[in-house]
Amino acid sequence: MERQVVSKQRVADHGEVLTGKREVNAMLDLVKQETERIESRFLETACGTGNFLTEILDRKLRVVESRYGKSQLEYERNAVFAVYSICGIDILEDNVLECRKRLFDIFDQKYTILFKERAKDKCRDAVKYILERNIIWGDALTLKTAGENPQPIVFSEWSPVNGSMLKRRDFTFHGLLDHAAMKELPLFSDLGEDVFIPTPLKEYPLTHFLEVADVEQQ
Repeated sequence: MERQVVSKQRVADHGEVLTGKREVNAMLDLVKQETERIESRFLETACGTGNFLTEILDRKLRVVESRYGKSQLEYERNAVFAVYSICGIDILEDNVLECRKRLFDIFDQKYTILFKERAKDKCRDAVKYILERNIIWGDALTLKTAGENPQPIVFSEWSPVNGSMLKRRDFTFHGLLDHAAMKELPLFSDLGEDVFIPTPLKEYPLTHFLEVADVEQQ
């Protein structure tokens, strides 16, 4: 039987109740087409240990394998795209660490089984880095990070350019919500419709998808 409550104290303090696998799949099946679209973006503002996000990534990676499993470069590129499309926030640090680990383990297991000794640590490092940027320890109500020195939550938008290159732009969560409310337009559309993109907090140079973890070290 799946554990849905870690402790009564966590329920009392944070209202934490984990969603079971059957319920997760039933809810995701309501948007099944989007969960199987590699580039569709998901944000969960109380992600817990990632019961929803891990299932979404698993579905996306199944699609990546079916389409690109015979080409290591194509698989790596699209698997990284699948990872960067998933974002989460949780107020409990242990949940955030566990969520990142579960997401990475799903990627790494599939990647290693497919390519064995040809699997690249560079690709694993890129996935780890993106998950550190995308799964955030914070409070979705205050729009700030958790911990001793709260700062505005910042999300990175990753966009593919010219095949293997990625463009990263950072936006405050507060700014995204403000503009979404004011403009009533979707953000970061993958379908080509009109969108409103707020001014980024920071932009980064085009980077090969395997080199994203190295940008801030330059």
